[in-house]
Amino acid sequence: MDFKNDIAKGFFTKQEIGGAESINDLRDKEFSGKTLTAEERYALANFDKYRLSVLNAQENEEQFHYHYRQIQVISNLGDWREFLKDEYSK
Repeated sequence: MDFKNDIAKGFFTKQEIGGAESINDLRDKEFSGKTLTAEERYALANFDKYRLSVLNAQENEEQFHYHYRQIQVISNLGDWREFLKDEYSK
């Protein structure tokens, strides 16, 4: 059974398919008790600021849900290093 789990785990990891480590990967790392680097913590804080500013700027429920879904995709698939840029720290 462990062999099947290892295969499934390997198949579905982003590293096996060439994906970058995402914001949600950092959150998982943090929640599992691992220590984040200063850069990783900074990226998480910047992402949270970005997420709140985008969602709070929406004028109706339809726009809110549209942007919410986009942010979910970014947090799941985007490289966390994107949120080290100065534009997200404002």
